[in-house]
Amino acid sequence: MPGLKLFSVAAGSVVEIAARKAARERHLQTLVEANMEALLGVRFVASEYSTGPQHGGRIDSLGIDENGAPVIVEYKRGQDAGVINQGLFYLSWLIDHKAEFQQLVHERLGAAAAAQVLWIAPRLICVAEDFTRYDIHAIREIRRTIDLVRYRYFGSDLLALEPVASVAGPGSQPRATRQQRSAVTPPETPTDVTGELRAALNEALLSLGDDVTQVERKQYCAYRRLRNFACVGSTHKRQVIAYLNVNPQEVDLIPGFTRDVTKIGHHGTGALEVRLSTEKDLERVGDLLRLSYRTA
Repeated sequence: MPGLKLFSVAAGSVVEIAARKAARERHLQTLVEANMEALLGVRFVASEYSTGPQHGGRIDSLGIDENGAPVIVEYKRGQDAGVINQGLFYLSWLIDHKAEFQQLVHERLGAAAAAQVLWIAPRLICVAEDFTRYDIHAIREIRRTIDLVRYRYFGSDLLALEPVASVAGPGSQPRATRQQRSAVTPPETPTDVTGELRAALNEALLSLGDDVTQVERKQYCAYRRLRNFACVGSTHKRQVIAYLNVNPQEVDLIPGFTRDVTKIGHHGTGALEVRLSTEKDLERVGDLLRLSYRTA
């Protein structure tokens, strides 16, 4: 995004919209907190949360992501490596105060949300104007789930967010090599054919990009970049069922293959249900997988 140029095109003329950083760090934080679910796939829990007199700090934003992982979001108006160190400082505090966070979620979001909190891989999301290659190298050396997100304002009413780097902690599964993926047999496969199909879908999803991470939950396996773009559940009647982050109104629905589940409850996230029965189904779902990946 540093080299991205944005233009307004009207009446045959082209005018460049200049990029800029936030006027104040607090303005960026307020905007993200008010739209956190849409921007980051995270439900907002608290702002400027005090870690107490002994720890002596305030966490910019607290939330819970689509898979139940606790999330800390830290912001920097400019480019500052300190945002990562600061975030890790607060992440350590959060891990030591699980009951306090659980109670906070219960108070703000209800008992159902609190029961879904997953402590295997709490996340740190750092939002800043830019990051250096040293920042990216540093988070790869740290066994925590960390996302670096670059922001940029364009004009007065456009905000761009770009995932720069994502690292999976011990509770998530990073993108494996092709040899490793081919050796894995996904669970809950009633037939060899269905098992092979699910393994092939797993391969297709992980091959979409180096930034794809798997998050295993009891009811489903999520594939995410900054946010979920696919959730694969258990097999059903010799079919592999996946939910994609695609607007069903923008695709041609095919009975028995794709379905709008916007108002239908299901495990995981995604408004478009896809049912795969054969290798041919996997071939024709490719465009939908890529579209969903790009939205995340």
